[in-house]
Amino acid sequence: MALKRRIAAAAMGLGFLWLGVSLAAPRDEKFHTRLAPVPMDASMRATVAGTGSATAVLTGAKLAINGTFEGLRTPATAAHLHLSRVAGVRGPAVFELTVAHTTSGAVSGSFDLSADQVDSLRKGRFYIQIQSEKAPDGNLWGWLMH
Repeated sequence: MALKRRIAAAAMGLGFLWLGVSLAAPRDEKFHTRLAPVPMDASMRATVAGTGSATAVLTGAKLAINGTFEGLRTPATAAHLHLSRVAGVRGPAVFELTVAHTTSGAVSGSFDLSADQVDSLRKGRFYIQIQSEKAPDGNLWGWLMH
C-alpha cells in the first residue's frame, strides 16, 4: 500500500512539474499578412504589380518571418521589415529580410525584438515591404496582423 502511495505521489509531482514547465514556456504567437501592391499613382501602374503572403511567428522575443511572392514586373531587389508609429502609415525600415532576386520567390528573416518592438508587433505596427528594380520605393507591402 505504501508503494502505491509513493507511485501516486511521484506521478502527481511529475504532473505538476510538467504543468509548471508548460505554463512557463513561451507560447508562439502567429501573425500573417497578404502582400499587395503599395498605394500608387497612375505613373506607377506600369511598374508595380504582384501578390504574396507571409507568416510571422513570435516565440518569446524572437520573430521568424517566412513568405512568398509572385508576379512582380521586375526582379525584387530588397525586402525590409518596417515599423510605423501608427498602423497603416509608412515607417522606417528596422530589419532587412532575405529576398529572392526574381519576379517570384521567397522572403524570410529572423530577428530578436526589444520589449517595445514586441508591443508594436502586437499592435499591428510592423509591415513587410519588397522593393523591385522598377519600384525601388516599394512594390509589395503587407501589415503583420494576428
